[in-house]
Amino acid sequence: MLIVVGLILVAFGLLFTYGGRLPFKIGRLPGDIVVRGRNTTFYFPLMTSIVISLVLSLVLWLFSRR
Repeated sequence: MLIVVGLILVAFGLLFTYGGRLPFKIGRLPGDIVVRGRNTTFYFPLMTSIVISLVLSLVLWLFSRR
């Protein structure tokens, strides 16, 4: 189980490292909230959080079926 969790963490790390080269932008999905002020920027990845939650829920559900 620890090996599987480690591989998943490595996969997410690679995804975030090389995510800018993908055709879709991780963290810049429609539905993410960006508020730009004069000197500040507030970014809340709402849709990205929902997508990651759904994917992780699906993966954990598949592993729990065994």
